[in-house]
Amino acid sequence: MKAISEMTKSILCGLLAVTTVITCADAQKINFKANKAILQAINNDYKVADAQYKLMAKELEPGKYPKTYYPATGKFETSQSGWWCSGFYPGTLFYLYQATKDTALLNEANRALDSLAKEQYNHSTHDLGFMMYCSFGNAQKIEPSAKYKQILINSAKSLASRFDPKVGCIKSWDSKKPEYLVIIDNMMNLELLFWATHVTGDSTFYKIAVTHANTTMKNHFRADYSSYHVVNYNPTTGAVQLKRTQQGYANESAWARGQAWGLYGYTVMYRETHDKKYLEQAEHIAHFILTNPTLPKDKIPYWDYNVPDIPNALRDASAGAVMASAFLELCKYSAKNGREYFNTAETIICNLSKPPYLATTGTNGGFILQHSVGSLPQHSEVDVPLTYADYYFIEALNRYKNITHSK
Repeated sequence: MKAISEMTKSILCGLLAVTTVITCADAQKINFKANKAILQAINNDYKVADAQYKLMAKELEPGKYPKTYYPATGKFETSQSGWWCSGFYPGTLFYLYQATKDTALLNEANRALDSLAKEQYNHSTHDLGFMMYCSFGNAQKIEPSAKYKQILINSAKSLASRFDPKVGCIKSWDSKKPEYLVIIDNMMNLELLFWATHVTGDSTFYKIAVTHANTTMKNHFRADYSSYHVVNYNPTTGAVQLKRTQQGYANESAWARGQAWGLYGYTVMYRETHDKKYLEQAEHIAHFILTNPTLPKDKIPYWDYNVPDIPNALRDASAGAVMASAFLELCKYSAKNGREYFNTAETIICNLSKPPYLATTGTNGGFILQHSVGSLPQHSEVDVPLTYADYYFIEALNRYKNITHSK
């Protein structure tokens, strides 16, 4: 990365400072009050999560990260550090430590970082935001260090290396065919790039994130603001070759977690740029979700909004958790719809905090939530616990307490 001039750096930092002030002002437009019953549920959730992750820690071999658990067979599945979900385990532990101050969780989180650090130089994946910012980013907030800072900067450089200006996007999946594949999930990795600009003053990261978001906004969304999962670009010209939905029911269906990724991603885009078009995009996605006739009353979506076997289709707790966390940030920025977003997040938290979603202590392989769907069409991780469901659930709990100023 080329360092920008001192004048440009000064202007950029000034803009970022103004953005922060304005965003904080927006956050104060609505006074969000905590529901006592939900606070009680959250406190119980923390106790369950604390016990569950201590149980999970006992099952992990050095260098391994939790992936899922199969209740029918009792199989606990793990991954290496290069798996896209590796950062969620330490990230969840850091979040839990923030809430509980249990140092055993902090020690385990730090242990899990050791084998993950080498991924800072991984140029083969677009998921470095998930892997490194959810882990080392959380660590840096709790125990700031020059080591963590450099790991995150290197991770941002590795992520930025996958950007192609001809396409205007960060490549998601590598392919031997003449195609450049970009998935909606990639919106979740841009936060790492914004962080890198904040700490280095190098606007290159910022510009890549904005360009990727703009290209995605142009090509990934339908007229009703539902999103395709995958857009296939021509790597030479940047033209769109094909749009499809690999992990959803059909190419033209709305895969539930994909809609949640978009909601969360464009909320972050507004926070970091204060460009109203991103707020409007997030609100449009929220409208699609909240007015969808197949969204259940408990707000935990079916794995795809268009799957034909509703109401017998599987639910996806991971999509619900991501939605809850996203709504708890978006509600601060939307004067018009903020109350509805907050209330929706409360409903999701309330329902994830009890059966059938919240696991009983000592079960579920140590995972907190049950009933998520990874990729049903590929018969992968179907109706099982998933690390990112846990991560965004705990993030949502923390955000609820913060936004309501609850202890």
